[in-house]
Amino acid sequence: MSLGQAKAAKARGKFCLSLCALFTLTTAPVFAQIPDQKRVNAAAHAFMEHTHAPGLAVGIVTPEGARVFSYGVASKETGSPVDERTLFEVGSISKTFTVALAAYAAQTGVLDWNAAPGRYIAELKGSALDQVSLLNLATHTSGGMPLQLPEDVATNASLMAYFRRWAPPSPPGSVRTYANPSIGLLGLVTARAMGGQFAMLMREHITTPLGLQHTFHDVPQAEQSHYAQGYTRNGQPTRVSLAPLAMEAYGVRTTARDLLRFVQAHLGQIDLSPTMQRALAATQVGQFQAGPMTQALIWEWYPLPVSERDLAVGNGDAMVLQPTSVTRLDPPQTPPASSLITKTGATNGFGAYVAFIPSRKIGLVLMANRNHPTAIRLTLAKQIFAALDVEGVPAE
Repeated sequence: MSLGQAKAAKARGKFCLSLCALFTLTTAPVFAQIPDQKRVNAAAHAFMEHTHAPGLAVGIVTPEGARVFSYGVASKETGSPVDERTLFEVGSISKTFTVALAAYAAQTGVLDWNAAPGRYIAELKGSALDQVSLLNLATHTSGGMPLQLPEDVATNASLMAYFRRWAPPSPPGSVRTYANPSIGLLGLVTARAMGGQFAMLMREHITTPLGLQHTFHDVPQAEQSHYAQGYTRNGQPTRVSLAPLAMEAYGVRTTARDLLRFVQAHLGQIDLSPTMQRALAATQVGQFQAGPMTQALIWEWYPLPVSERDLAVGNGDAMVLQPTSVTRLDPPQTPPASSLITKTGATNGFGAYVAFIPSRKIGLVLMANRNHPTAIRLTLAKQIFAALDVEGVPAE
């Protein structure tokens, strides 16, 4: 996750404005009444000018239907436009897929949230991870796992050696430390418990049943032409490097249409099996209070109305980079119907955001192919919620 500051450049701004003018609307079921499209377009154009993102996809769902707005280009080198087939990296939003698979495994009885990783990965039994539950892994409350793995962890053998050596600097369940290794380990545990390979299990039990036809942990050759080129904050082309645990922690590539359908599944707008319904609902249940934010299984939520300050704190750098004291919710708390459930995500070349409000059956997804500060993404989200006349979310 890059945390550098975006650089302004007038020449690049002019280029971005020309790209923004290329926006198109993808073919999709339309709203009975389209939201304030001019405001959505204006917000998208301003975002692209500010971030210099070559391309952007905005997905919106209401009770009347779903719509995807596509802007700019998927690649500056080829000039190919963003469209409904464009694949974006979504970074840590991938974690919501991983935890959905773990929740499905728990619903089918092959995974116990209270168990330690060593129950499923024999190499880890007897290590300090015996103090850590799978629930801790799913809520960033392992006791202090780092944001990233050390650079010298490059193989499965070195990964297992690292986890055997690691010990929590704080008692598990006492602090929240945002960590790729923890959700990555949960993905490994889930695959072991289900007796399969992670990406294959994800296709079989999550993406295929949910009808996500263009969501991949391993992009097939036939889809490579739809894979957007990402760009760093200084404009260099880049794509995610699948290091150990990358697939489980930040490796999803998907379209705005598919990610929006994933939101619809969480909103109960798609016919699913009772087991899948229970699994997705379980991921939204609050387990810990971390400042103004309630930490569910990867998902984060805020009761509405939510203040500008609380959103800024919940999505700020300190919440990502520093330990945050937490309070265990006993019993765990189902999010109020009138709440904002969110997850941000980024790789070195992309930025994404998902948010939905169960009581309104409203949700949105944002996907851009240039890395940028989370705060700018939140501004765009708030402007789109304002265009939908959503109350309780601060408007810009």
